[in-house]
Amino acid sequence: MEIQPKQPTVKAPPETFTGDAWFDVIAKGEEPSRIRVSLVRFAPSARNAWHAHAVGQTVHVLDGLGMIQSKGGTVVEIRPGDTIRTPPGEWHWHGAAPEHFMTHLAMWEAPAEGPETEWGELVADAEYLGQESKSTQKEPSV
Repeated sequence: MEIQPKQPTVKAPPETFTGDAWFDVIAKGEEPSRIRVSLVRFAPSARNAWHAHAVGQTVHVLDGLGMIQSKGGTVVEIRPGDTIRTPPGEWHWHGAAPEHFMTHLAMWEAPAEGPETEWGELVADAEYLGQESKSTQKEPSV
């Protein structure tokens, strides 16, 4: 058994997040484990950019009210207790609702080779609010 000390909280970078968000790395498995787990706290209206995980991702909402969307889908409200699985390569974003904080656990695995996450464009306000029609949405830039 090994008790690992708590790592410092990190402010999410503006290149991949809109608004204020912070994360705490809980697990970053060492071979043979490749598990990644982070606790992510979003301020109201904060969200991450469009992204896709090579091996997929599971998000479990702990507190607050959030929103999530897969590319080409509708914006969906998420609440404490909700668990959302995105398959490998699916472009999506997640974050807090406009007037609420939201905290979730983000869990994913690093692939055996290559990048864990591919990042695209920041989510525009119209997309975030579900006001942009599917026909006007652009594919994420890579």
